Amino acid sequence: MEVRNVEHIADSSGLRLLAVHAHPDDEASKGSATMAAYVAAGARVMVATCTGGERGDILNAAVGELAHAHRDLTGVRRTEMAEAAAVLGIEHRWIGFTDSGLPEGDPLPELDFGSFALQPLDRASAPLIKLIREFKPHVIIAYDENGGYPHPDHIQAHKVAVHAFAEAAKADSSPELGEPWETSKLYYDRAFAPERFRTLHYAMVDAGIDSPYAERVAAWEEHPEEQFFGWVSPHKTTTQVNCAGFFKQRDQALLAHRTQIDPTGFFFAVPEAIYAKAWPWEDFTLIKSSVPTTLPETDLFAGLR
Repeated sequence: MEVRNVEHIADSSGLRLLAVHAHPDDEASKGSATMAAYVAAGARVMVATCTGGERGDILNAAVGELAHAHRDLTGVRRTEMAEAAAVLGIEHRWIGFTDSGLPEGDPLPELDFGSFALQPLDRASAPLIKLIREFKPHVIIAYDENGGYPHPDHIQAHKVAVHAFAEAAKADSSPELGEPWETSKLYYDRAFAPERFRTLHYAMVDAGIDSPYAERVAAWEEHPEEQFFGWVSPHKTTTQVNCAGFFKQRDQALLAHRTQIDPTGFFFAVPEAIYAKAWPWEDFTLIKSSVPTTLPETDLFAGLR
């Protein structure tokens, strides 16, 4: 679907956006330029982080010997999250569950007791329902059914966000968590939209720059019936927010998560100038809306202004 392009976001004063993420750093790699753009337009933007990222690995070799991170990764990740939130201008709330870790091996090991992904849905959703009723978002952004990618915490975050979106609006559901609030629109983030990576690949090729996506694009074009990423749910983009003017903030927010983000790695493979020219948007799928809107959209708050 061809989506219209816009250069500016309309004044968004009085509007509220809530993004639900699994770990600190997810907010920086998924939709962060959009969030910064809406903050600049006057909206209140809140990120709810379901876990503290306690069981993450140190993925940046440059801090691999950082004693503080090895001694207190939880504390370091909280500091990183605060720095990223400040860069983006967003509000932030820890939901309070424990990182499940990413199980590896064959067969996969069981998750540790108490992990977020093992929590019953009602228990895992309760803090988010409470937050929705307090913050009163007009729009919620969540992951798709596969969690954006199939980490157990991402899949659980999807379930929790969808459940809380519905339950927060019901007067007879958990009245102890606050007065009901109906969020008008629910979106899924499409950070891994295959068409974006293919477009960026050819833009780099045309600019004479080696593309890190060459092998994957070639495989996809040879077998177009298969998913570009095998784990991406096949939703179609309905909404593209032009936020190229905020890519620098996106990159700064990513770099704030220094234990998790390699400054020479995947997230920085495409030069900013090429990114801004070839794909100046971030992509979303509208899943539910109680307000009238026309697809495709260029604004998450379409129908609410």
